[in-house]
Amino acid sequence: MLNKYFRVIVGIMVLLSVVLSVYVSPNWMWFTVFIGVNLIQSAFTKWCLLETILVKLGVKKAGGSCSSC
Repeated sequence: MLNKYFRVIVGIMVLLSVVLSVYVSPNWMWFTVFIGVNLIQSAFTKWCLLETILVKLGVKKAGGSCSSC
């Protein structure tokens, strides 16, 4: 379940940052870069801030995590 929430939230954030970069300011593309860097970082460190937040909000870990995306 955690994996599903993670994918939906990250997908929404990427799409939102692209829309904001087109219609508001190109500087919003840095938010997309930030998301990508965090995904790469979580692959190496096995730690993901979004996963920590979702678990604290009560989302159950069903074997999936940010590191396995």
